[in-house]
Amino acid sequence: MKNYQITVLKGDGIGPEIVDQAIKVLDRTAQKHGFAVNYDCQLLGGAAIDATGVPLPQATVDSCKAADSVLLGAVGGPKWDSQPGNNRPEKGLLGIRQALGLYANLRPAVIFGPLRDASPLKPEIIGDSLDIMVVRELTGGIYFGDRGTEEVNGVKSAYDTERYSVQEIERIARVAFDMAQKRDRRLCSVDKANVLDSSRLWRATVDRLAPEYPEVAVSHLYVDNCAMQLVRDPAQFDVILTSNMFGDILSDEASMISGSIGMLASASLGSGGLGLYEPIHGSAPDIAGQDAANPLATILSVAMMLRYSLDQPQAAKDIEAAVAKALDQARTRDIATKETGVRLVGCQEMGDIVAGLI
Repeated sequence: MKNYQITVLKGDGIGPEIVDQAIKVLDRTAQKHGFAVNYDCQLLGGAAIDATGVPLPQATVDSCKAADSVLLGAVGGPKWDSQPGNNRPEKGLLGIRQALGLYANLRPAVIFGPLRDASPLKPEIIGDSLDIMVVRELTGGIYFGDRGTEEVNGVKSAYDTERYSVQEIERIARVAFDMAQKRDRRLCSVDKANVLDSSRLWRATVDRLAPEYPEVAVSHLYVDNCAMQLVRDPAQFDVILTSNMFGDILSDEASMISGSIGMLASASLGSGGLGLYEPIHGSAPDIAGQDAANPLATILSVAMMLRYSLDQPQAAKDIEAAVAKALDQARTRDIATKETGVRLVGCQEMGDIVAGLI
C-alpha cells in the first residue's frame, strides 16, 4: 500500500472549515483506491503570527519540504491589518512558495454543467463548455521585486519593481507549452509589451521557444485586451500563460465566469515534484465559523494534488465526478440558483455529499 505524507496548512478564516471537508473527501478516496494518507498540521499566516509571532515558522517550512504534498486553506484577515508589511499573513504565503521553489501556478477555470446558470455570462457566450487553464508565474515579478518607501523633496512615495530574467520566463513558458500539448494545443501569452520592458522580454522569450513546440498554436494579447476577451468570448482560450500579477488578476476574473470563485482550485508546482494545493479564494473572515463556506474549490484542489503530485489520476477523476454529481443535489449559498430540487446546504454537509459519492 502506498503511503503519502501531506502537510496541512489550514490557515485563517474559513481555511480550517474547507480543509476539513477536503481531508474527509481525500480519506474516502484513499480508502476506495487502496492508499494511505498521513497528515502533519502546521501553521501559516495569521494563525502562525498569533502562535509564534511570524507568518511562516521554520517548522512549517521543514514539514513542507519533507512532505509528498501540501494542502493549504487560506490566509489573512482584518485582525492582522496592523502588522508591518514584512509580517503580514500574506507574507507567509509568498514565503512558503519561495522556500519550496514553487514557480508554476496552475489555475483551471472549468464550468460544471449544473452551474451554467450561475455564470454572469449568457449561455450563448459561454458555449457548450468552458475549460481554461491559467499558467501563472509565481515566484518572480512585481510581488518579489525591489520595493520600498522614500521621501523626495518632502513628499512620501513608494515603489515596487517588476523584474523577470530569461531563465524565469523560460521555465514557466515550458510548463505552459507542455500543458497546451496535453490539451487543445492553443497557448495565449499575456503581457503588456507595448509599455513594459519586462513584458517585451517575456514576449520575445515565448516567441523564441515556440518553434520547439510546432504543434502548439501561439498567440499574444495585452493584459487589458485579454481581460476584455475573457468576458466577450472565453471559449477562444485554452491555456493562458502570464506573469505573477497579471495571472493573479486574470484567474480571478476567469473564476467568476465559471460561476463562483468558490469553485476554483489551484496547484503551485516546482521542479522537484513537490506541490502546494489551495483554492484561489481568500479567507472570507465575514463568514468564518458559520458553516457557510463553499468547500468545493479545496476539494477540487485535492483532485489536482492526486493528479500532479501523487500519481493517482483515477482518484482525481473520481473526485471531480463526485463534485459534478453533488452539484445536481445541493449548493452552498454562493452558487445557489432557483433550480427545483436543489437543496441549500452548508460547508460540512457539502463535504459529506461529495464524500458519499466517491
